[in-house]
Amino acid sequence: MTTVCHRPEGLEQLEAQTNFTKQELQILYRGFKNECPSGVVNEETFKHIYAQFFPHGDASMYAHYLFNAFDTTNNGSIKFKDFVVGLSTLLRGTLREKLEWTFHLYDINRDGYINREEMTEIVRAIYDMMGKYTYPALKGDVPQQHVDAFFRKMDKNKDGVVTLEEFVIACQEDETMMRSMQLFENVM
Repeated sequence: MTTVCHRPEGLEQLEAQTNFTKQELQILYRGFKNECPSGVVNEETFKHIYAQFFPHGDASMYAHYLFNAFDTTNNGSIKFKDFVVGLSTLLRGTLREKLEWTFHLYDINRDGYINREEMTEIVRAIYDMMGKYTYPALKGDVPQQHVDAFFRKMDKNKDGVVTLEEFVIACQEDETMMRSMQLFENVM
């Protein structure tokens, strides 16, 4: 079986498409190639790499959702360009870009809405990922309480789903959310 290697677009083109410098892109590419010599990451490899950051929990489900958010072409793999464009958005994008990316992560079925089932899946995946260090400790109804709180805050028109605009507005009104978005700006 032959392994197909993927070479990314030129650094100048990636520099123009992202908020990274040429030097930062070179560093990111070396790390990416070190973990994924073929230049492409499949979901299983992504889950394995991501799990290393959460040794006390099961990160596989959250990694699945995260993988799908990076896999913008829905082809079951992430190329360096996909990875670096998403990372650029998360770390250096505008507030609106970060919120849109996060919304698309939570919109599991990609229908343009976050419903209660999707949010419940995301919350459970986060609790599983955090494992025994989850606070408050996971009890049967804690994920549902988080989902209920999310919908009370986000579902402005009370129609049972959260649209992108509702999500953006509610996040912008929430001080804690705004501080967490600013934390990403100090990475790299």
